[in-house]
Amino acid sequence: EFNIEKLQIWTAPPPYFAVLVTMNEHEVDRQINQMVQFIKQEAEEKASEIRVAAEEEFNIEKLQMVETEKQKIRKEYERKEASVEVRKKIQYSTELNAMRLKVLGAREEAIQGMLAEARATVGQVSGQASYQGLLVSLIGQGLKKLEQTSAVVRCRLVDVEKVRAAIADVSRGQPQVQLKLDEHDYLPAPPTSSGGVHIISMDGKIVCNNSLDDRLKVAFQNNAPEIRNAIFGPNPNVKVKA
Repeated sequence: EFNIEKLQIWTAPPPYFAVLVTMNEHEVDRQINQMVQFIKQEAEEKASEIRVAAEEEFNIEKLQMVETEKQKIRKEYERKEASVEVRKKIQYSTELNAMRLKVLGAREEAIQGMLAEARATVGQVSGQASYQGLLVSLIGQGLKKLEQTSAVVRCRLVDVEKVRAAIADVSRGQPQVQLKLDEHDYLPAPPTSSGGVHIISMDGKIVCNNSLDDRLKVAFQNNAPEIRNAIFGPNPNVKVKA
């Protein structure tokens, strides 16, 4: 006989099944929360790694930029320092050259002053008794340089008589020589000219300058090193061979 109550007993859900369902839901929530926490922790760790890596990369990039800028500044400083050194050397060289030129100018001024004094002394020779014999020697030397037996003698207007007498003395000592006194052109008058003579070939192409001024100039040029050494001392830049 079918009993409906028995059927209800077997078809009704047992109480332990509801408890099991409830426990499973709690377990699922717990597991979900664990997964969420795990994911959050993983995310935080990953974010921390990314942040650390980014900071390291930033620091490396910053150090590289700082070093690059340091190199630029160092190179700029070296360039400016080199430029300053070049300017200093140029300035020193300019000042040194200016000083050398000043010294050379002072020395040349002293030499020219001494030469002027010597020329003034030579200018007094024409007023001395020995001047007549000097004219004879100058005419004789000019003839030897000219290597001719005939020549024209030119002198200052104030020396005409003395030179005429000197020509006569030379002609007596060298009869083969023919000398003519130039009475058209004369050497400059004193004090422009200190005296002496010019011995000129008959065709006028060769002139032997045997004036006292020229002889003084030649003597000074030939003895210039000795004169400078006597006045200013040895030149340290010139090496003398032993």
